[in-house]
Amino acid sequence: MSLQPKHHLDFADWLAAERASDQGRTEYLNGEVFAMAGGSEAHNLIAGNVHGELRTCFKGGPCYVYTSDMKVRVESANLGAYPDLMALCGERQFLDDRRDIITNPAFIVEVLSDSTEAYDRGDKFAYYRSIPSLQAYLLLSQQRVSAELFLRQPSGDWLLSVYTDQLNSR
Repeated sequence: MSLQPKHHLDFADWLAAERASDQGRTEYLNGEVFAMAGGSEAHNLIAGNVHGELRTCFKGGPCYVYTSDMKVRVESANLGAYPDLMALCGERQFLDDRRDIITNPAFIVEVLSDSTEAYDRGDKFAYYRSIPSLQAYLLLSQQRVSAELFLRQPSGDWLLSVYTDQLNSR
């Protein structure tokens, strides 16, 4: 995410402009609109592989997986964002009849890049944690073999499990 805001809008105006635009995607945070940078080859391969694996696992069941073309709305943070991947099982809840914004993801995946890593780990994860339906948040590095899975516990706390090539080589 770019650190330079483009405009100051309310959510409805941003959404109307975003839906009408063919000039690239933006994310919305509490009145500020941020340009989204394009992804690298590694980013696209990682996201595509995860999507393929999830889609295979979900085949024939009540679960859905969405690519980065689907937006998520985080009402409590006044955020409209494009996670790299989202998934949920059961009833899908959309912001409106356009069905292009999910409001109840259970699982969000972000592929880290140099420009987004701090935000994805920090503020963005804090915003996502306020989604009542969210049960898991996965951060994947494109710089090294590393996955960090955060799982919501019954207490509401988040448990972190880290997977790296160093752990697997023991």
